Amino acid sequence: MGTPAPVFDPRAVIDGLPPGRPRVGVIVGIVAAALCVILVFGIELGESVASGQSTTPFFIALPLALAPVPLLVAAVLFIDRLEPEPRINLAFGFLWGAGVAALFAALINTAGLEYITQPALGASAGQYISATAGAPVVEETLKGLFLVWLVRWRRQELDGPTDGIVYAAMVGLGFAMTENIGYYINALVNPVHGGVQLLGYTFVLRGVLSPFLHPIFTSMTGIGAAYAASHRNAGWALLLGWFAAVCLHAMWNGLSIFGLAGTAVAYLILLGLLGILWAVIIADRRRIVAQIEHYLPGYEPTGLVTPQDITMLSSLRDRRLARNWALATGGLPAASAMGNYQLAATELALLHEKARRGVLGRSEVAQRQQALLRLMQVARAAFLRRRPAPPRAPWAGTGPSGFTRPSSHPAPVPHPFMPHGPEH
Repeated sequence: MGTPAPVFDPRAVIDGLPPGRPRVGVIVGIVAAALCVILVFGIELGESVASGQSTTPFFIALPLALAPVPLLVAAVLFIDRLEPEPRINLAFGFLWGAGVAALFAALINTAGLEYITQPALGASAGQYISATAGAPVVEETLKGLFLVWLVRWRRQELDGPTDGIVYAAMVGLGFAMTENIGYYINALVNPVHGGVQLLGYTFVLRGVLSPFLHPIFTSMTGIGAAYAASHRNAGWALLLGWFAAVCLHAMWNGLSIFGLAGTAVAYLILLGLLGILWAVIIADRRRIVAQIEHYLPGYEPTGLVTPQDITMLSSLRDRRLARNWALATGGLPAASAMGNYQLAATELALLHEKARRGVLGRSEVAQRQQALLRLMQVARAAFLRRRPAPPRAPWAGTGPSGFTRPSSHPAPVPHPFMPHGPEH
């Protein structure tokens, strides 16, 4: 018996991984991180019991910490629509923050407080120095290690600052969720002012007014990681991003000594920074659209794209319209094919920019180019098999579209980076 032909794996092509290869490292990492989450929960449950109030504080704190998470994750996914990251990587990032980073940060911060700062400086000063100098370094380093992993092992996933912000936000959201459980438990069991009133104040402060604190801090590392991954010899950017994250975190913790006024100033600074991050995301989206409009016209001779398709690929609204049209025309498989086509076309445009910057070798670029073109061809063929004569594509108007122009033969695939497309 002959060896069966490998199954074509669209997700592997988009992610730049060998087809059919299980993501063993990521799966092992997710399992380990999930075990760390369980261990942290166990420690916090033990602290709840040790307070003398049984498990009640923990089971009150847990749903309060979990409540804003779906909305916050949805907000992160909302900004990740043009070139979505692999969901398995995003889940790993969230669990890394909630488990690995939170667990080891708690252990290291507690050890530093009890054995270094408080014995040397006294209880009050030691706690303040630990919060402003120790905790930011420890926490941003542990959260940032996930970004280091991406740069080292998933470099192809970091195409620009938006990707760095998205991954950093997921790590930060996981970390904040776990950390908030401890804050809510302490608010309930505090021997001086503890109780429902302090819990309500803490929930408003951390769960409502400042849910993006850790994502904002770690986004600095994420932006640095994205720059390092998309430029040659730019490891310094990752270190610079980490340093900015530590400084912001230290500023937030340090201003707390000035009470409400200090907290208000810190909020204003971080709100301004949040606005800057949003501006960066918008600018990065325009950059990606510009690359789509610049590079994809060179592939029109293949028949895989038309000017109308390029216009569709340049608009989030038209992309959604195309997927909805595919769903109505050919069902879920057709919608999936349209999604694969859109992602492959976007990655193809971004590949040219990586080639221009010299981030990838010529042979690697050529191999990936052919794989992405093949995926676009397979996606279109899968759609047309279900509807050989589909209705007019709404985004194309009276013009042609690769999804309404069936071909009796495979689309020609050009030689890698020959004059069919602009390279500058």
